[in-house]
Amino acid sequence: MDNFTSESTFFLMGFSDVREFQILHAVLFLLTYLAALLGNLLIITLTTKDHRLHTPMYFFLKNLSFLDLCLISITVPKSIMNSLMNHNTISFLGCVSQVFFFFLLASTEVALLTVMSYDRYVAICHPLRYDIIMGHGACVQMVTTSWFSGGLNAILHTASTFSIPMCGPPEIHQFFCDVPQLLSLACSYNIGELVVIGLSLVLDFGCFVFIDISYIYIFSTVLRMPSKEGRHKDISTCLPHLLVVTLFLSSGFFAYLHPLPKSPSLLDLLISVFYTVVPPTMNPLIYSLRNKDIKMALRKLIMNRYNLSK
Repeated sequence: MDNFTSESTFFLMGFSDVREFQILHAVLFLLTYLAALLGNLLIITLTTKDHRLHTPMYFFLKNLSFLDLCLISITVPKSIMNSLMNHNTISFLGCVSQVFFFFLLASTEVALLTVMSYDRYVAICHPLRYDIIMGHGACVQMVTTSWFSGGLNAILHTASTFSIPMCGPPEIHQFFCDVPQLLSLACSYNIGELVVIGLSLVLDFGCFVFIDISYIYIFSTVLRMPSKEGRHKDISTCLPHLLVVTLFLSSGFFAYLHPLPKSPSLLDLLISVFYTVVPPTMNPLIYSLRNKDIKMALRKLIMNRYNLSK
């Protein structure tokens, strides 16, 4: 293919051409997707219905679950369908849509995770001022700003990625339209997108540093708490959250900073799973299994359903 137009089709090469591996990939992705779907929908339902969860922390958590639900739905269902039907194509407009919505949701999630770390910092380090600093208006502004920054980032990435003509075989060695793979198809160096990627990585690294500093203050405050149970509760909640954030951002940094190999690499495929599939699946587990308020709200919901069915 010498040139790409809006009528063009890309080939998502995925994990394997072997039919048995395609079926295995589809089954694993389907189970992961259903788990992410169930977990995030459950958190959205509980934080909406239970009035005790109408607090800033759960307001941010509901938004995070919505983001995770959308983020995994952008890439995984298409990959599952391609594997099941042994049909690995995606239209040009479909690819553009994937790039735009992926950056919209992923960039918004980075910003929201930064906001959530600040919320926990204020709650633990400045509890007496928490209600003043984290008022409803302030929370809405923070979430709105996160979405705005994500939208701006998505527009810049999408416009710059597809601004340069693409040449050669329309093969993307990924299970979705990932920008590094698309840049390898460009007829010439895409300076504009490289600049946008550089700026995004700087901002993401800034968010990562802010999150780390927030947790350093949180842990230093927690370790001074007289209550052993309180220390264990805060640390057991914060550590898994910090681990998922680190995994999400570090895998993204690796994917966008390292040069693509000349031949397709399984490592690149696995790395992409860590920033597209793992966070939306793990976040509900971290925030529900280790959270007494969520457990109580779930128990209440189940009991209400049981009483209504009698």
